[in-house]
Amino acid sequence: MKILVVGSGVMGTGIAYAAAISGFETTIHDVSNESLKKAESSITDLLSRQLAKGYLTEEQKAFVENHLIYETNLEKCAGDTDFVIEAVPEVKGIKQKVFEQLDRFTKKETLLATNTSTMSPTEIGSYTERPDKVIAMHFFNPVHRMKLVEIARGLETSDETVEVVKDVAIKMQKDVVVINEMPGFVTSRISSLVGNEAFNMLMEGVGTPEEIDRAIELGLNYPMGPFKLGDLVGLDTRLNNLQYLHETLGERFKPSPLLVKYVKAGRLGRKTGKGVYSYE
Repeated sequence: MKILVVGSGVMGTGIAYAAAISGFETTIHDVSNESLKKAESSITDLLSRQLAKGYLTEEQKAFVENHLIYETNLEKCAGDTDFVIEAVPEVKGIKQKVFEQLDRFTKKETLLATNTSTMSPTEIGSYTERPDKVIAMHFFNPVHRMKLVEIARGLETSDETVEVVKDVAIKMQKDVVVINEMPGFVTSRISSLVGNEAFNMLMEGVGTPEEIDRAIELGLNYPMGPFKLGDLVGLDTRLNNLQYLHETLGERFKPSPLLVKYVKAGRLGRKTGKGVYSYE
C-alpha cells in the first residue's frame, strides 16, 4: 500500500515517519519546500536517535531512507496513492481546498483520512464525490511515542473503509478506538476542557503554571500537565479547537480570555519559543 501524507508540520512529519518505519511506501507533501526540508531533517534526526536507543533496526532505517519521498506537487504524488492522511491546519477553508484537490487527483478507490481532533468527517466527506471513503484518523503528538489513534466515522463512512483504516493503524503499531462522529470526539473534548480551565485558574490567581501542572500530574496521574501539553501542541491549535467546540457544543467550551490574550501576543508555545513557559 502506498500512503500519502499531506502537510509536513509536526503531525504530518510524525505520521509520515510512523508509516514509513512500518513498511509503507510513503510520500509526504507540502506546498512549502522549506517545510519539507525541515521535515526531512527532523525525520533523519529521529531515525538516528531511535536506532541508537534500539527502537529501530538498521533495516527499518534503510527502508525509510529509501522509500520516504518528499514532494511539493500534489497532483504528481496523489495519482498512484492508495491511502491519504491529511494533516494540514485545523482550518475549514484549508481542509476543504485540500480534499477537493484530492478528490480530483486520486484514484476513485483511494481512501481519504483527515487527521483532525475536532472537525467533522461528515462535512469533510461532503467536499468529495466519495463520502463513503472519507474518515477521521486522529493521531497524537509525538506520533512515534503515542499509541492511540482515534478513528471517527462520518455519516456516510462505509464499514469497509473503517476496517481498512483500522488495519493501517494497527500495522503502524497503534491501538485504535472507533467512535461515531461528534465534535471533539472523545479525547479533544476532555483535553480542551482541562486545558481551558487551567487557563481560567491561572487568570484567577489560583496558582502558578508550575503549581497547576504539578497538581494535575501528581494528583490526577496525568503524564503531562495542561500547560506543558498546550505549549507542545500549540496554543493557537488549542484556541482553534475551543472556538470550534464553543460554536458546536455550547458555552462550556468558551475560550478563556487569558488563552485568547496569549495567542494574540504570539505566545503559541514551543514552536515560537514562548507560550505559558519560555523555551528560548
